[in-house]
Amino acid sequence: MAGTVTKSATATTYISWITLALMTTSSVASLRAAPTMAVYGLACVFLYLLPALLFLLPTAFVAAELASGWTGGVYKWVGEGISKRMGFLAVWCQFAMTIFYYPSLLAYVASTFAYIINPALAANGVYVAIVIITIYWMAVFVSSQGTKTVAGLSSMGLIIGTLIPGALLVILGLVFLAQGNASAAPMDAGHLLPAWTGLASLVLIVNNFLSYAGMEMNAVHVSSLKDPGKEYPKAMAVAVCLVLAIFIIPAVVISWVVPSKNLSLTAGVMQAFDGFFQHFHIGFLTPVLGVMLVAAALGGMLTWLAGPSKGLIAIGRQEGYLPPVLTRVNKHGVQQNMLVAQGVVTTGLALLYAFIPDVSSAYWILSVITTQVYLIMYVLMFIAAIRLRRNQPDHPRGYRAPALVALCGLGTASSIAAFLIGFVPPSQYGSGSALGYFLIIGLGMGIVGLLIPFLFLKFRKPEWKSELPEGALA
Repeated sequence: MAGTVTKSATATTYISWITLALMTTSSVASLRAAPTMAVYGLACVFLYLLPALLFLLPTAFVAAELASGWTGGVYKWVGEGISKRMGFLAVWCQFAMTIFYYPSLLAYVASTFAYIINPALAANGVYVAIVIITIYWMAVFVSSQGTKTVAGLSSMGLIIGTLIPGALLVILGLVFLAQGNASAAPMDAGHLLPAWTGLASLVLIVNNFLSYAGMEMNAVHVSSLKDPGKEYPKAMAVAVCLVLAIFIIPAVVISWVVPSKNLSLTAGVMQAFDGFFQHFHIGFLTPVLGVMLVAAALGGMLTWLAGPSKGLIAIGRQEGYLPPVLTRVNKHGVQQNMLVAQGVVTTGLALLYAFIPDVSSAYWILSVITTQVYLIMYVLMFIAAIRLRRNQPDHPRGYRAPALVALCGLGTASSIAAFLIGFVPPSQYGSGSALGYFLIIGLGMGIVGLLIPFLFLKFRKPEWKSELPEGALA
């Protein structure tokens, strides 16, 4: 039975492969990205399947081998496979992507909340910026107190903010079509592939790389399977099917009711619900769904706000990569200074929504920068995996990925291609300057993803090394 835990004769605790599949699904899939792909109607199936084959599967299997052989996450993998300096760069990029992720996540929250109070606010950049800044700093305050009361919200978020709304969206959509209503987007075979408008047609695939990001964190559980060699591939097959279903089906349903030219990348989910509810004369449910989606998103944010920086702080103190002012923890054992520094940058990024007229364009820019920074880490991970297989072939591994070199080659090539394509403005960027778009993406990625860690490494001092207080970062 799914979720059951068994014990061996040596009292080792295992999880079932179905449990691992569900854990992976809950941490990767969400409805937030659905509007981005709904713009393309039926073609979203292709736009999700391609990066799943080129990126999701290589990442899942390569990370599983690394996690089963080396504890310590991506820093240990890249540090052992390439160098400690590259390991720091990898773990920095894993952390830095959240700097761009939070504004885009909270923009979704702001636009969703707008449907509870005033739908017109969803397209108001100043409103979105104010909500992002306010909620982030409130979350920093809560996290800095060492509060544990929100720990259960992430698991509830999958049910409240994804499964129930997703199932309801699909049911409403099917009933809508069954009544003889026409789909806003064409649903014939001729629209299975996105319309080719040049290189910009490929840009949407880049954002979907980020949709699948995070598999390397779930891979750590491969050692908890009783028979990793047989069970892990089955768990990944089920997880991939579930993730694709959660990503693709709601996106297609949204395209049935909201014309692409009217679709907001931040408020698209609520646009679809509002459209269905108005059609079925149950508009009073729109605020209810809005509250569910907002609560789930905020709960998820609170439960892991401090998470990505914990590993960075520990490594920063142990190896002396970060100055003491950033690695200091408060009386609750929380890395408050790092959260505050991250908040300053988040505040600056939030102002993009106030100064860029189109909220969807600002959302897209931050999503692409997030992907660019994260892809650096993945390229380093794939290179490290090949080197570790070659240089440490006899190192104990609980799982060996099939055709590792081919998987790493495919993952690396896909990541580099996605990285380069990310500099091309998508069609929904509007009439903005292509050069301006390139500079924003390049500067954002270059400064946060490369320049800052380079400066830390260049100016590091021996006295930066220190031990963490007992109980800190727990």
